[in-house]
Amino acid sequence: MSSALPLRPPLKIALLGCGVVGTEVVRLLDEQAADLAARVGAPLELVGIAVRRKDKRREGVPPELLTTDATGLVTRPDVDIVIEVIGGIEPARGLLLDAMKSGKSVVTANKALLAEDGATLFGAAREHGVDIYYEASVAGAIPLLRPLRESLVGDHVHRVMGIVNGTTNYILDKMDTSGSGFSEALEQAQALGYAEADPTADVEGFDAAAKAAILAQLAFHTRVTAADVHREGIADVTSADIASARAMGCVVKLLAICQRVPSDDGRNGRGVSVRVHPVMIPRTHPLANVREAYNAVFVEAQSAGSLMFYGAGAGGAPTASAVLGDLVAVARNRVHGTRGPAESTYADLPVLPMADTVTRYHVSLDVADRSGVLARVADVFADHGVSIQAVRQEGHGEEAQLVIVTHRAPDGALSATVETLRDKEIVREVASVMRVEGDE
Repeated sequence: MSSALPLRPPLKIALLGCGVVGTEVVRLLDEQAADLAARVGAPLELVGIAVRRKDKRREGVPPELLTTDATGLVTRPDVDIVIEVIGGIEPARGLLLDAMKSGKSVVTANKALLAEDGATLFGAAREHGVDIYYEASVAGAIPLLRPLRESLVGDHVHRVMGIVNGTTNYILDKMDTSGSGFSEALEQAQALGYAEADPTADVEGFDAAAKAAILAQLAFHTRVTAADVHREGIADVTSADIASARAMGCVVKLLAICQRVPSDDGRNGRGVSVRVHPVMIPRTHPLANVREAYNAVFVEAQSAGSLMFYGAGAGGAPTASAVLGDLVAVARNRVHGTRGPAESTYADLPVLPMADTVTRYHVSLDVADRSGVLARVADVFADHGVSIQAVRQEGHGEEAQLVIVTHRAPDGALSATVETLRDKEIVREVASVMRVEGDE
């Protein structure tokens, strides 16, 4: 005789969007139906899929489930949980708010919406007593948000740093390993499906900035939006930057860096710093070995120490895996009449301006090749309180390239240094400025 408990009536699921991720969600719900029911304690029944065009062929998707009436679907009285994978701000925001107002819990992969207006969504979930889960919004299948929200909730997170955009990591990896220029590497990424026809969101850092905002909010219990994140993309990274990094024993990566900045007494947080930009990191650093379109994130906590999360950060199947994980958690809560963790913003730390961020820098200058130039350049750094760690100079006829690596200094001081150098007649061009992370 089986000891299994009888299953409850089915939980009804509505799906918004049926692109690459949505199609995988449908497939997994069908293929794993028995396992999911056993894990939840009730069957999960997909009762509707909202799409823009019903006539488009979708392999493995029952056409009778398709509807163009998204609002009608999310407010159906029999629907228990709404999954949103359409992306963007609207109509996603309005649909999720309608769903929660109607008593439905929601699962979303929408990083842009969470980073822009998460406060409204979390407020609606709180007001209407429902769940909102969003593991799939950052780093695909990598279980990252739940550890920050639940597993490490009893710890004190100091820093979250990592590669959260596979497209830019692929491009920079190819520039480093094959000598490709930026445009050539981007074309390769597009041909393989790693980059969109319009790659702006990836290469200009918007995608990574949205994810950084979500990570910072969870890690530091402070509301952070995409607008709070300092953002720089990789479009200006040149082959010369890659070669210079190699000469230093470094590699260039686009990193999201979220850190708690301690107060002067070291007891309380003065604020948080959240930034996305290219950096040079030592080839001995674990993040330097993250290749192709993979993602990896370091979490540094007071008691847990350093943790690393690594895996596929995008794609239909990996993202759908994260969606299904959230769906099981939300469905269990519905079965047992409970709720998951709510938004936590009790720390309410200020997001500090980029000028206050302290790090190291790699500055490449084209200068006149004559005596006294190095001394005059060094004086400019000293005048702004930026200490020089190393200098490399190469002559090219009447011109020379001067590469300077600094000790840690505030970003504002470095920016002022660069602006002063641009006005010096001995400096033909400030060729590049890139931050350096890792041990000095």
